[in-house]
Amino acid sequence: MAAMTTGHTSRADANRRRILDVALAELLRDPDASMDQIARAAGVVRRTVYGHFPSREALISTLVDGAVEAVAAAHAAGREGAEDLAQAVAGSVLSVWEVADRYRILVALAQRSVTMQGIRERLAPVREACTELLQRGLDEGVFVSPLPAPALAYVHEQMLFAVMEAVNDGHLAPEEAGRSAAVTVLTAAGVPASLATALVAKLSN
Repeated sequence: MAAMTTGHTSRADANRRRILDVALAELLRDPDASMDQIARAAGVVRRTVYGHFPSREALISTLVDGAVEAVAAAHAAGREGAEDLAQAVAGSVLSVWEVADRYRILVALAQRSVTMQGIRERLAPVREACTELLQRGLDEGVFVSPLPAPALAYVHEQMLFAVMEAVNDGHLAPEEAGRSAAVTVLTAAGVPASLATALVAKLSN
């Protein structure tokens, strides 16, 4: 019985993962994709999709959770081994953008169902890591800002969301966005534009 239960669970988990993967692809292709479209693309009946996700909003919320986990991992990887705090901030933004660029349509969708407040709450651990970096930079004089570190972390976060929206609305080329975001974040922290641009160019090569 235990083996049968385990087999059933693993199949259910595999189905759930496949639905999530297909749903992300479908929503990025067509932000208005319905649960029926997602079910057809995943090769399952609609009842199977609803068995895992009771609503389209619940499905999008789960996808956002996965996106936030990916952003947190990218943020940590981007600052690992950095030689200084400015490089750590730039590296984390560049690394996060590689992930965020994939999910930027999803973030726009999520604002309709999950709400920005819900997204911000999910990003709290990433914001705390940013705050720690910024505080160290302010203490050491690497960064200069009239804002305290926690407030500056919020500014940086909102700047990244704004860059996503600019790309979504066609005002910024996706291939330029990551570098532009990193330079903008550094300059907002008081790093001279010429130094910020040179550092980001170095890290992007």
